[in-house]
Amino acid sequence: MYVQAMIKEATKCGFDNYLVAGVSTNSSVVTDFIEEDRIMFVKFNTVEVPFDIPGMSDIMPYESTKFCDLSQKEINVYKNAFTKILKAAVEKFKPEMIHSHHLWLVSSIARQLFPKIPFITSCHGTDLRQFQNCFNWQERVLKGCKQIDTILALSEDQKRDLVRLYKFDPEKIIVVGAGFNTDMFYSETKPKPDPVQIVYAGKLCNAKGVPWLLKALKAIDKLNWKLHLIGDGSGEEKEHCLEFAKNLGEKVQIYGAIPQKQLAYIFRRSHIFILPSLYEGLPLVVLEALASGCRIIVTDLPGVKEVIGESSFEFINSIKTPLLYNLDQLHKEDENKFEQDLKVAIYRQIRLAKKNPQLNLNLISDKLNSFKWSSVFSRIRDIYLKNIF
Repeated sequence: MYVQAMIKEATKCGFDNYLVAGVSTNSSVVTDFIEEDRIMFVKFNTVEVPFDIPGMSDIMPYESTKFCDLSQKEINVYKNAFTKILKAAVEKFKPEMIHSHHLWLVSSIARQLFPKIPFITSCHGTDLRQFQNCFNWQERVLKGCKQIDTILALSEDQKRDLVRLYKFDPEKIIVVGAGFNTDMFYSETKPKPDPVQIVYAGKLCNAKGVPWLLKALKAIDKLNWKLHLIGDGSGEEKEHCLEFAKNLGEKVQIYGAIPQKQLAYIFRRSHIFILPSLYEGLPLVVLEALASGCRIIVTDLPGVKEVIGESSFEFINSIKTPLLYNLDQLHKEDENKFEQDLKVAIYRQIRLAKKNPQLNLNLISDKLNSFKWSSVFSRIRDIYLKNIF
């Protein structure tokens, strides 16, 4: 969504764009935001790259492999495939500037291939996790990424992490944030809160807090609610989440992965959005839900705080994130407390939604306006022009 938004906004401002990306041959790819002759793909699960695409998260909503599990042979295949496509794209398009995504391997490869082309990279948060998890990749990543001209960060907290982990000069890191699509995500009159409509949208995995969300809802059996469980995952964690959800019977509707247009419709018809993540960068889905008039229940992660601020609004509940290990795993002894905190917050917001299903978004209009894609790109456009000229 971020890449699509950048290309759409850049096109509106008169920039020409060319896209290079890695895709799985098993997945459909939306390309209506750019001309077909301005795209080059590295395709996985092919003769040339015969393995699942590595995910920037270890659990992706499609078949994937983990970077830390790649063999040396697979790493070489990965590098060679992107090198070939990148060289062909630059030869064909002759860019004045390169904007890459993730401070990870492909950005490092591209910076080394084209040291004289102005180079900007957006950090999305999952690259920081991979950098900490895959120690054997760090030197390879830093070799090119240390030479990048400008880093775009999602938040001030992320900027501090980039300085700490990558040892970047703080002067080359600019916080630009991220945005949401105002044409899709907007508020309209909510339905009668009987039942109160609750929505979760994200990966079905432990790091998103889904098992504890479902356990908390199971304990709230005397109030009338319905959960829309949206998203996909893979492996045992996904199956574990689906098993919990099915135990709640008709009170849960399971969707899997859905298009943004359908997600926006469900948000507009829902009263409460819950994101109990144990780790996040800058969660755009919180902005999308807020703009759609949903009450919000989130963990107090730095990226979430960047979105909602130090909010005292009654329609936003921020609960304490438990102490974690391995970046996003919950200690066994803290699980019950986390579940109870979620239960209390959900119970409160259900009661409030019954009294007042419609929110006054004028209270947060300034916050929402700053996160429109047009506002985000206006900040990035200044960086483009500074690097090109």
